[in-house]
Amino acid sequence: MRMPEPDRNVIARKEAIVAKLRKAAPDALVIDAPEEVRVYECDALTAYRCPPLAVALPGSTAEVAAIARVCFEEGVKIVPRGAGTSLAGGSLPTEDCVVLGVGRMNRVLEIDTANRFIRVEAGRTNLSVTGAVEGQDFFYAPDPSSQLACAIAGNIGMNSGGAHCLKYGVTTNNLLGLTMVLMDGTVIEIGGAHLDAAGLDLLGVICGSEGQLGIVTEATLRILRKPEGARPVLMGFGSNEVAGACVADIIRAGVLPVAIEFMDRPCIRACEEFAGAGYPDVEALLIVEVEGSETEIAEQLGKILAVAERHAPEVIRESRSAEESALIWKGRKSAFGAMGQIADYICLDGTIPVGELPYVLRRIGELTESYGLGVANVFHAGDGNMHPLILYDANKPGDLEKAEDLGADILRLCVEVGGCLTGEHGVGVEKRDLMDVQFTRDDLEAQLRVKDVFDPRWLLNPAKVFPLAASEGRRAA
Repeated sequence: MRMPEPDRNVIARKEAIVAKLRKAAPDALVIDAPEEVRVYECDALTAYRCPPLAVALPGSTAEVAAIARVCFEEGVKIVPRGAGTSLAGGSLPTEDCVVLGVGRMNRVLEIDTANRFIRVEAGRTNLSVTGAVEGQDFFYAPDPSSQLACAIAGNIGMNSGGAHCLKYGVTTNNLLGLTMVLMDGTVIEIGGAHLDAAGLDLLGVICGSEGQLGIVTEATLRILRKPEGARPVLMGFGSNEVAGACVADIIRAGVLPVAIEFMDRPCIRACEEFAGAGYPDVEALLIVEVEGSETEIAEQLGKILAVAERHAPEVIRESRSAEESALIWKGRKSAFGAMGQIADYICLDGTIPVGELPYVLRRIGELTESYGLGVANVFHAGDGNMHPLILYDANKPGDLEKAEDLGADILRLCVEVGGCLTGEHGVGVEKRDLMDVQFTRDDLEAQLRVKDVFDPRWLLNPAKVFPLAASEGRRAA
């Protein structure tokens, strides 16, 4: 993975730049000691690391704007950072950049249950948004596996989803408004505490833009009433393909569970060892959850289990208590951490039409065998958001490159069957050089022109998302 050559002129002016940052935002934390900036040298894509020039940790939108103005005047790149949980290298620094982290900005600014919204600073963690309103029987729907740590800023940057996005949608479906600082320090407000804003859908442009257009500092989010009840059911199958076919048939039947999650045997065993969730030892496992009143739950489960029976499941097990349900989800939410105890891995997130699940799972198995690497599958099956974990040995020369080549082939497969490169993790650097697999040159040019409008000097996260060859002229200018 190649990154652009750093600007040596900026690096040579480090002391002066840091001094200006401290003067412009005296209450912000500005870190520049080599041993301290190393903490920010990577995100959750830990295969690639680069200590930044400096790190700025503001405590308010005004401080973000002051820091941005200094960087703009000095021609210094900014890499926005939420909690650093990106699996695609979205907040990977460069040697000549300032990492601007919003983690200190974590206050709840407003709660309005009558109008069903909450306004928070963008450094607040995903799970703590629900924590702020659950006492009033509300919740925030998007629930990435990293929700205990990941920040709303990053969720907006990558348009994150989660296990329950099948019913409730991803971040863009639950984002009402935001405050954003442009690269020159201008503060703009987009959307607000209402259903739809008039005019261009700028909110839709910014959600998922991966820090290319501005630094989000505040967000107005939709909150929902907690359901009356919810119940997950475990369904075990003898093969990945059969489990995939069952998912497709559930969706075809017109039933909309709140979640359908898929795990294969390597992942099931790792999660069981890690969390003791009571998972059956089968080749493939589906976690299907429905919600509503007891009558609604019974009706939905009846339809789902009737579909499942046509695929000869080896195990069907309904949760019998709230504690058992929590344990089932603890196992699933622990999947990435559990697999990390076994091997190094790359986590992909290509997305496919649900009807293609059996074919794609079979082809992933064939590709895995041809590369001689292991793959564990755990993903949001209901909306076809694949998460194959490609296992490799970081200490074995050439293994990372082999894993990346396998990952590229899997992502090409996703596009080939009518899907896309990413469902929620974003492009970052991981999929940057595959963008022309999904998009034509004209498509990419249209996206590049949007960035030109918001960030004409290409100082915001400039080495991400777009193939370097496509953005080279703009970055150089």
